Amino acid sequence: METRRLRLLVELDRLGSMRQVAEEMGLTTSTVSQQLAILARDVGAALVEPDGRRVRLTPAGRRLAAHGVTILAAVEAARLDLSPTAEPSGTVKVAGFATAVRRALLPLQRGLPAGVRLSIREHEPAESFALLDADDVDLALIYDYNLAPLSFPARYETRALWTMPWSLAVPAGMSLASAWAADWIVNSRNTADEDVARTLAALNGGSVRVAHRCDSLTLVEDLIEAGLGVALLPADMGAPPSISLLPLTSPPVLLRAYAVTRRGRAGWPPLALVLSLLRPSSTGLNDLARARIG
Repeated sequence: METRRLRLLVELDRLGSMRQVAEEMGLTTSTVSQQLAILARDVGAALVEPDGRRVRLTPAGRRLAAHGVTILAAVEAARLDLSPTAEPSGTVKVAGFATAVRRALLPLQRGLPAGVRLSIREHEPAESFALLDADDVDLALIYDYNLAPLSFPARYETRALWTMPWSLAVPAGMSLASAWAADWIVNSRNTADEDVARTLAALNGGSVRVAHRCDSLTLVEDLIEAGLGVALLPADMGAPPSISLLPLTSPPVLLRAYAVTRRGRAGWPPLALVLSLLRPSSTGLNDLARARIG
């Protein structure tokens, strides 16, 4: 099996069209089609099939593409091992929450060699885990809260990145005691902050009445300023005067960020390089807090 042809199949699985594969690999569409036909003949199975005016992978093609990710990673690792001075090359596919992408992932791309590229998708943790399991991404940037912890199955390797305190954001002048009886604004794509809110409210003799769900930080602030509810927001976000950030200390609320890979994959040189650049840092947390988590 020719690994160059296998790479074309993996790229077709990722990009979805032969034209995009051709552009990505610097080939013609007819060359991509011919090479995939040869690969299909070599493995003895149809790998692509018509889908309207495009093509899609057959079930056999999808299975081979999934194997191809591992095979190509092993080939790249062997190449680098035999030639330690060679730069890693390949596309690292990442799914992650918006803050991690914006503040941790984008800055590091400037330090990547020309042969290493990032393919970025914005997702909530549950979505990112599903993409990891499907081999659609190589790396997931995940968050949880100390009061709503995630469990990480043994099939994952997890690296802690940073921890950030959160506060209860309320209209200016509202007391913490009054806040527990107010309407709540929570994330529309994840239940973690709602779980934290319910835990906090129960500890303070109240309950959570969810009235609004949204992801945009600006919209959350607008709703709070309009007196429509309260929400959990980063403690260092720098709220406007019309919003008070009430400290949460009994217990504290901490957002925790992680880099997650499938077990055994972190040694792939391009991914290993990205992981090495995602080291925990105490700098930039104020900037991190200014972006909506999720």
